[in-house]
Amino acid sequence: MDKMLGSIGLDRTQVRIINAVPWRPPGNRTPTESEIALCLPFLHRQIALIGPSLLFSLGAVAAKAMLGPQAQGGITRLRGKWQQVSIEGLPAPLRLLPSYHPAYLLRTPIAKRAAWHDLLSLRDQLQTHN
Repeated sequence: MDKMLGSIGLDRTQVRIINAVPWRPPGNRTPTESEIALCLPFLHRQIALIGPSLLFSLGAVAAKAMLGPQAQGGITRLRGKWQQVSIEGLPAPLRLLPSYHPAYLLRTPIAKRAAWHDLLSLRDQLQTHN
């Protein structure tokens, strides 16, 4: 994660990392839809308190938690496309860019090129917003 951020001139002091589900499900399985739904108000509240200009979700769980019913398909289909998401407590929707989870990139090096394009898109949007 640090290398990904560093590649576009960011470090962990400039970003906030929040998990869609703040605990690891038993057996490190993917969180269920009900677990994600249970945690969603807490996730939205954390985002509202931080008040970011953009969101960058990493992995299918994070993308689907943020996009809800508008998340059609898996992360390969969702990644790289800017979307609008409404967060309770914020006056306007935020732009969200889904991408691959760093653990997936370690297991699937061929996906790193697509993730790099996502990072460049994020960098460009950050420069536009700042």
